[in-house]
Amino acid sequence: MAEPTDIITFGCRLNAAESETMRRLAAGAGLADAVVLNTCAVTNEAVRTARQRIRRAKRERPDARIIVTGCAAQTEPGAFAAMPEVAAVIGNQEKLDAAQWETLGQALGQEPAQEADEIISVNDIMSARETAGHMIDGYGDRARAFLQIQNGCDHRCTFCIIPYGRGNSRSAPVAQVVEQAKKLVGAGHRELVLTGVDITSWGADLDGAPKLGALIAAILDGAPDLYRLRLSSIDGAEIDDELFERVSGDARVAPHLHLSLQAGDNMILKRMKRRHSREDAIELCASIRKRRPDIAFGADIIAGFPTENEEMFQNSLDIVDEAGLSWLHVFPFSPREGTPAARMPQLPRATVKDRAGRLRAKGDAAATAFLDSLVGRTEDAILESGGRARLGNFAVARIEAPGRIGDIVRIRITGRDDGALLGEAA
Repeated sequence: MAEPTDIITFGCRLNAAESETMRRLAAGAGLADAVVLNTCAVTNEAVRTARQRIRRAKRERPDARIIVTGCAAQTEPGAFAAMPEVAAVIGNQEKLDAAQWETLGQALGQEPAQEADEIISVNDIMSARETAGHMIDGYGDRARAFLQIQNGCDHRCTFCIIPYGRGNSRSAPVAQVVEQAKKLVGAGHRELVLTGVDITSWGADLDGAPKLGALIAAILDGAPDLYRLRLSSIDGAEIDDELFERVSGDARVAPHLHLSLQAGDNMILKRMKRRHSREDAIELCASIRKRRPDIAFGADIIAGFPTENEEMFQNSLDIVDEAGLSWLHVFPFSPREGTPAARMPQLPRATVKDRAGRLRAKGDAAATAFLDSLVGRTEDAILESGGRARLGNFAVARIEAPGRIGDIVRIRITGRDDGALLGEAA
């Protein structure tokens, strides 16, 4: 009996959302005995990890056909097609195309299957003009669902390969986004997470160039039964006035923002071609926190960017406290071929590794202090699987409470253990 298609997802929330779409497309095409790897290209380590996982998948399921897609497949199709384990490579645009999956189902269902170099479908991502034309009705029994509003990026940060994997920025129309939000809420999801590559650029390519704040207002108005709307990573330089008002004052918007910060030193930010300063980031966090004291901030920070000296790195360490960051995603700098940063003077890898470790330790300490500050409080949370509940500030509490996944529970926070809160029904 044929085994179902397995989807292995790497990287961002956008990939996670798109994996759900691929799961449905593969099933609709009758594709079985396959493993699909939805890859990430943000660092060299991410690409290396994907290659390792491909080999492991083939060892675990030797009869399965391995299909590789995602950003790494888009930027390095030939390298993945050359792997003997791989049966097909498809691009980021093609992976959401039902006709592509029909073709794969037919080709990989042949005995013997076609050779890998005959099944490479990776077009020029810069030609993509539409996004989110693949609405889905739900995410099974998960409390949260991802709602894609945007894809691609028009900015060219000097370290980033992602625009070449995702293409230029393109936005889903308001009506389309609101309609999917209503479907997801109707399917029982209490929290929606807005996803995209650069969600704060949403609307720039639509008629009238609406801003993200207007879209959030439309979602909240159009889906009145939605309990919580959460934003994925945002660019603080693009926050419009209405978005600021919603984040700082609307109880249905999660009190949590994850900032695409990348560094805490102004010279490094300039060399990264970012559009904000360290002072901008600190002021943004302070301004929102003044209006909404319970908000939590996270950030992406790169350690060991080319030319970064110890003083510059110290500024990245210091901004954790100065901006009041509670959650860090730390990336050791990884030179990506084809980006300007790869041609800049590089730091020794040992230095990069050391700084990434120090930055992670700083982030762990900040997260611990934040969780400790919540002990003794009573909060509303959404039940997730595995005896977990998610607070609006993104903290997770372990709790034994009656109810179903997605139920809203009132919990009393009694302690902290191993990166999570401990709670009991209030």
